[in-house]
Amino acid sequence: METADFLDTLEREGRLLAAAAGEAGTGARVPSCPAWRVRDLLRHTGVVHRWAAAFVADAYPSPRPMGDPPDPDGAALVDWYRDSHRSLVRTLAQAPGDVACWTFHPAPLPSPSPLAFWTRRQAHETAVHRFDAETARGGTPTPIAAEFAVDGIDELLRGFHARARSRVRTARPRLLRIRAEGAKDVDSAGPGGDALWTVRLSDGPPVTERNRPTGAAPDAGTDAGTHADAELAGPADRMYLALWNRVPVPRVTGDASLAALWRETSAIV
Repeated sequence: METADFLDTLEREGRLLAAAAGEAGTGARVPSCPAWRVRDLLRHTGVVHRWAAAFVADAYPSPRPMGDPPDPDGAALVDWYRDSHRSLVRTLAQAPGDVACWTFHPAPLPSPSPLAFWTRRQAHETAVHRFDAETARGGTPTPIAAEFAVDGIDELLRGFHARARSRVRTARPRLLRIRAEGAKDVDSAGPGGDALWTVRLSDGPPVTERNRPTGAAPDAGTDAGTHADAELAGPADRMYLALWNRVPVPRVTGDASLAALWRETSAIV
């Protein structure tokens, strides 16, 4: 996916989030995040939007804290979120492609630039929280495109959990495979296949290798055929949500304790 695709997704997902939050009401519980009500979701996501936009708008070179959430509630809070989202989209759309500012994880991108980083990161931030808002509203959640889901899994595994602060650790080395089924893998030269990742777990941060999809050349991914202690698998959109701990993993084979380890320790801090 290119930066323009992420920007389109961010714009759409934010509008859907606001609409679902307005329908649910700010006092509604968020089943996918049981500790939250919709007002918590809006305040968190709006603050993150403003924080991200400021790095790009100011070309800020180093970390800085997020701002405080607003006091308003109800319809005024939904409007504040809409304004936060519109401002973020406008900032990213108008920023020069070579803007230099701080970023915080190493997940690879087709266009490795701070602008691409923040557009992608906020698209995924908003998509996950849009799902949260829709669970609070009830009804069928908006579908997540397979290509976007695969990209989000890659960002999570090779970005967030490549950092030293990842808590997904094991006392002895273990191998975890992640399989997103039926997704057109962007690294594939063929018509598509399962997207695969091999995650090496140890007492240090996880080390993840992106493998070629099934059906690719035998030497396309060095660990693709290696025995894994466990595999977490399912359709790409469900695996995206499962790895963000929004829904259960569709299928676990092998050592189920590794699925439990992920659920208990992978929350982003």
